[in-house]
Amino acid sequence: MYSQTFQALVDQAEQLRQELAIPGAAIGVLADGQIEAAGLGVASLPNPLPVTPETLFQVGSITKTFVGTAAMRLVEAGALDLDAPLRGSIPGLRLRDPEAQERATMRHLLTHTGGWRGDYFDDLGWGDDALRRMVEERMPGLPQVTPLGATFSYNNAGFYLAGRAIELLCGKPFEAAMTELVLGPLGLEQSHFFPHEVMLGRFATGHQQGADGAVRQVGPWPIGRAAHPAGGIVSSVGDLLAYARLHLGLADGLLSTESVAQMQIPHTSSVSILDSIALTWFTYDAGGARFVNHGGATKGQVAALWLCPARGFALAALTNADQGGRLTRAVFRAAAERYLGVIDRDPDPVEAPRERLEPLAGRYGGDLSDVEIALDEGGLSLQLWPKGGFPTPDSPPGPTPPPAPLRLYGEHMAFVPEGPQQSARAEFGGWADGRPGWIRYGGRVRLRSDG
Repeated sequence: MYSQTFQALVDQAEQLRQELAIPGAAIGVLADGQIEAAGLGVASLPNPLPVTPETLFQVGSITKTFVGTAAMRLVEAGALDLDAPLRGSIPGLRLRDPEAQERATMRHLLTHTGGWRGDYFDDLGWGDDALRRMVEERMPGLPQVTPLGATFSYNNAGFYLAGRAIELLCGKPFEAAMTELVLGPLGLEQSHFFPHEVMLGRFATGHQQGADGAVRQVGPWPIGRAAHPAGGIVSSVGDLLAYARLHLGLADGLLSTESVAQMQIPHTSSVSILDSIALTWFTYDAGGARFVNHGGATKGQVAALWLCPARGFALAALTNADQGGRLTRAVFRAAAERYLGVIDRDPDPVEAPRERLEPLAGRYGGDLSDVEIALDEGGLSLQLWPKGGFPTPDSPPGPTPPPAPLRLYGEHMAFVPEGPQQSARAEFGGWADGRPGWIRYGGRVRLRSDG
């Protein structure tokens, strides 16, 4: 039997899962020292096994916080300095930008301020050399988009470097190092990197909603070994909440209280994802409460992990559909209100004259998708144009989403008030001659490409 509060959350999540045609989901809450978890729907449409709390989902970029945890363990052991040049721990490091090659540090990687192209993915096989090859053969060709350390722009490629540094410092493959530093000591027996480990349990497959509205299973399932530091962990809600105990200060021994706190200190504004980026965690203030969070998205799977350290509270939400972000966000808002009395709302839009909006219109180029901003009757509209490129450079683009309304809520900030991308935020920057040179959307800086 669930507590009344958790049962109400489960009922709300199930209703939303059905409305959004999400095949399966798992949610779990850690509150007052107790964990409650539930599975909803099925792990796969072609093979409809019921989702249980033990069902394994790809948690995607939540993996990055595990990498940050491993890095802090190495800092405490005296093996790593977050502010020392990476070339000291990655001999022969080559990057396209000379300054980045000489000065980039682990702190740049863990705060997404490296500045080079961030969304490059490739499958370089399943050998122990996959990550080394990514760093040595692919990273030198990635262009520098913004100057090193100048601004936050979500950067998957930076975690290839972070993972390679951990490999070299530990003298073993990345996955073995992560097991030794984090997964093993925390007893996370339902957390894996390799498909041959995952397939021994019940696991979810990804699904995507097509232009015709039909939801279909999609592949490939793995993201490729070279990308494991950026998003390779497959886990359950129970394991994620056991992991959350460490970052809530409820698990002693793996990291010092000081290191846990350091990972949650805001480093730079992120705006278009949440409020700020700390060391791998995002921070977010709502209703007088401070949250730390990270999400993850792979091929047809979306996950989220939210923590409120001051209240000893955590929420894990895992889905097996590309529209799962709408469920994870709604479940967070419902849980924050039910458990903490915190009301999280979108910002209030501000009226803006046409002459203020016109300079924002244009096309902005990104790695996996372009963003086009246009004027509409209510203000602005935002259109995402998928380009493909995940999990390999030649992967085709997914379905094109419908245009979304975009409304200003600050001088250079905007949000989506409704629809599939509701609550997404954008920031315009790089101003010159009265026009922005870039938009940051989905956490990525996309440079203006229409002249």
